[in-house]
Amino acid sequence: MWCLDTGRGSPKKMSIEEQFGLENLLFVERQCRKCLRTFDLIDGFYMTKKDRGNVPSAYAYTCKECTVRRVNKSRKRKVKWSDYPDW
Repeated sequence: MWCLDTGRGSPKKMSIEEQFGLENLLFVERQCRKCLRTFDLIDGFYMTKKDRGNVPSAYAYTCKECTVRRVNKSRKRKVKWSDYPDW
């Protein structure tokens, strides 16, 4: 145990178990919204909100594979030079 100075009188004693929940230490699984498969949160999903830290709400709800497919599908296509007119 160690003491935390709260600035309001006596220091509060805290243990490590109070600061970190079991979810933060174990791997959490999440189901993808698009393909409905279950992946490990850290390896299967992109982190979208870096300032939140390592909490489950900081990760995307679509898996990495579905995100790559979505971005490739919506990416602007290159125009072939043969499609331009002969001015």
